[in-house]
Amino acid sequence: MGSQEEDHGVVDAGDPSIVHLNVGGILFATTIDTLTQRDVDSMLAAMFSGRYRLHIDSKKGTVFIDRDGTHFRHILNWLREGVVPSLEHSSYQELLREAEYYQLVGFIESLTTAVTKKEEEDANKAEMTRKEVIKCLHSKRVRLCGVNLSGQNLSKLDLSGVDFSHARLINTFFSRANLHLANFCDSEADGANFHNACLRESVFIGACLRGSMLAGANLQSANMQDACLADSSFCEADLRSAHLQSADLTNANFSGANLEGANLKGAKLSGADLRLANLQRAFLRNVDLRDTLLEGANLVGANLQGASR
Repeated sequence: MGSQEEDHGVVDAGDPSIVHLNVGGILFATTIDTLTQRDVDSMLAAMFSGRYRLHIDSKKGTVFIDRDGTHFRHILNWLREGVVPSLEHSSYQELLREAEYYQLVGFIESLTTAVTKKEEEDANKAEMTRKEVIKCLHSKRVRLCGVNLSGQNLSKLDLSGVDFSHARLINTFFSRANLHLANFCDSEADGANFHNACLRESVFIGACLRGSMLAGANLQSANMQDACLADSSFCEADLRSAHLQSADLTNANFSGANLEGANLKGAKLSGADLRLANLQRAFLRNVDLRDTLLEGANLVGANLQGASR
C-alpha cells in the first residue's frame, strides 16, 4: 500500500483532506469526511478509510470510480447534507441503483420513500385540466371514461350525460354542476364534492365515494347500487326514488334528506344519521336499523318488513 496521500488521491497538498474524484469521466471534488462520516458502513467509507489501495490517475491525481457519474452529485449532496433530490420516477430508479452500489443504506431508505410518494402523486395527478374538459365538451367528443381528473375543479359545468365510468375522481369538485344522466359506474371518487349538484338519474353502480360531499344534491332516481358511500354527507339532499340497494352507507349523514320512495334493500346503514329524513314509502325491508339515528324521521308507509330497529 502506498502513502496515505497516494491512497486518498490527494492533489491539493495544502489541504490533505480534499479528494478529487473521476466518476465515469465526470470530475468531483469533496472531502474525506464527507465520504466517510454520514454512512460509516458504506462502500465509499470503506474505500477512503485508508485500508485499501485506490485507482489513482498518476497525471491528474484523481481517484477513478468506474460508475456512471450522472447521479453522483446527488450521492455527494446526500453525504453532505442528507438531501433527497426531486426527480422524475425513472431518474429515482437510476439513482436508487447507484445508492445500492455504494451501499448507502440511509439513502436507499430515503429514496424508497421518495419513490413511493412520487408514485402516489403520479397516480393522483389529473390527466386533463378544467380548460381541457371544457374544450372537450365544446367539441362534443366527450371521452372521459377511465380518465384521471383527481383534484380538478369542474364545478358549475354542464356535464350532463358525460361518461365518467372507471374514471379517477379523487377530491374532484363537481359542486353545482349539471350531471343529469352522467355515468360514474366503477369510478374512484373518494372525497369528491357534489354539493348542490344536479345528479338526477345519474348512475354510480359500484362506484367508490367514501367521504364525499353530496349535501343539497338532486339525486332523484339516481342509481347508487353497490356503491361505497361510507362517511359521505347527504344532508338536505333529494334522493326521491333513488336506488341504494346493497350500498355501503356506514356513518353516512342523511339528516334532513328526502328519501321518499328510495330503495335501500340490503344497504349497510350502521352509524348512519337519518334524523329528520323523509323515508315515506322507502323500501327498508330486512335492513338493520339498530345503530342508526332516526329521531324525527318520517317512516309513514315505509316497507320495514324484517328490518331490525
